[in-house]
Amino acid sequence: MPAHSPSGAMPTPDKALAYVESHREAFLDDLKALLRIPSISTLPEHHDDMRRAAQFVVDQLNAIGMKKVRLIQPLKDGHPLVYGEWLEAKGKPTILLYGHYDVQPVDPIELWKSPPFEPEVRGGNLYARGAVDDKGQMLALVKSLESLMRANGTLPVNIKILIEGEEEAGGASIEKYVREHPDELACDAVLVADTGMPAPGVPAIIYSLRGILYSEIIAKGAKRDLHSGVFGGVAPNPLHALALVLAGLKGVDGHIKIPGLYRKVRPIGEKERALWARNPVDEAALLKHEMGVDTLVGEEQYPPLERMWARPTLEVHGFVGGFTGEGAKTVIPAEGKVKVSLRLPPEIRPAEVLPLLRKRVAALCPPGVTMTVEEVHGGAGVLVPLENVYMLVAERALEQEWGKAPVFMREGGSIPVGALFDSELRAPIIFMGTGLPDDNIHAPNEKYNVSHYYHLMGQAIRFLHIAGNDPAVASRPRARKPAARAPRRAKATASSGKARR
Repeated sequence: MPAHSPSGAMPTPDKALAYVESHREAFLDDLKALLRIPSISTLPEHHDDMRRAAQFVVDQLNAIGMKKVRLIQPLKDGHPLVYGEWLEAKGKPTILLYGHYDVQPVDPIELWKSPPFEPEVRGGNLYARGAVDDKGQMLALVKSLESLMRANGTLPVNIKILIEGEEEAGGASIEKYVREHPDELACDAVLVADTGMPAPGVPAIIYSLRGILYSEIIAKGAKRDLHSGVFGGVAPNPLHALALVLAGLKGVDGHIKIPGLYRKVRPIGEKERALWARNPVDEAALLKHEMGVDTLVGEEQYPPLERMWARPTLEVHGFVGGFTGEGAKTVIPAEGKVKVSLRLPPEIRPAEVLPLLRKRVAALCPPGVTMTVEEVHGGAGVLVPLENVYMLVAERALEQEWGKAPVFMREGGSIPVGALFDSELRAPIIFMGTGLPDDNIHAPNEKYNVSHYYHLMGQAIRFLHIAGNDPAVASRPRARKPAARAPRRAKATASSGKARR
């Protein structure tokens, strides 16, 4: 496609958008075909299904005309990555598209209203496992490429696409591959459609993710379990000791009592607050409704969104130890364990917090008990500058597609691949998905609003079109190999599934 039309005005994406409209049924049928493949990455019995889903994506990319399309097997026992590229837009930016073809298990199966791998449209929603997370959103990106190519015979930008099959199972393969091949994946921006919108008709851009430090605090007392009638009153109790430590780590007011933790926390500026104010949704009311509670806990001096998006949090996820069966058993356990996570704003690295947590636990540990803090996994946060040119491109694309300015949101959870791309590729990550809060991600009756499937194609087409034709983008340096690197940031190790969920 030429940089400008004969009149000198920027060309339009109208032909590609019209192609989407004329192929709505075909695009929906393709999604249904992909959804029928039970590509559950965590269950070994679905190994062949994983391969079938990966090959489905390969076939789609080959049919479009992408080049060097192939399966990549970074780990012997892992699931393959799918890679493809089209690098024929000389002098134009290079955009990396990301998604995943694996899905979560379907249990409890009895709660599904229709079989999870027999997609069914009801009330404008497509119900199936993986409908929104992430097969629907991933395939929408692929269909945006198809529409541009079929309508114009070319793409407005250079494209690299990397689709993984382990997002729901830890992401070890993509982590290994990206760390070992950053030059091959060099790009100007990364486009990810594995996020959502706050409400129907309210487009959104996610510009920040919190990081995570997940740990286990292990407490040991006597050399064996003890009878409370014989040793009670003199024996150290690891479970009670853990309860005391937890009470000392976070107060009733939600403030985390780990010295040094808040030292780097940056206040939210007025510009960000103004962008948050675009959101028409009453978040406090929505949160109470979703949780079925009448009170929002935490640091009351900060509004709910700031508590969820930009403040550190500490949560207890489970106790292990002692007797938990029916009836009574008067045992003082020799050992106990508690699982604890901290969500961290992007300016705080997990590697910085772990020694602070260990020091605080040691100070709180009562006599007679020894405690260790072991890291389970960690991932750094991400913050994309709001003034980044590709953030502005995304804003324009969404406003054109939806007829209204998008809201800008931080995300309280952690998307490990975002931190991975940020640290290794050093390119801005643009998160602009079209999922909804009630899409039942990872739960029975997962769904995807069918109109949002097509809207995602439209906003992706507009994003790529603007990125390839806007003079402000064209004047920027093109992607180059990220050779001279700063010291590596905290390892963006993926957890089991989406930590953000």
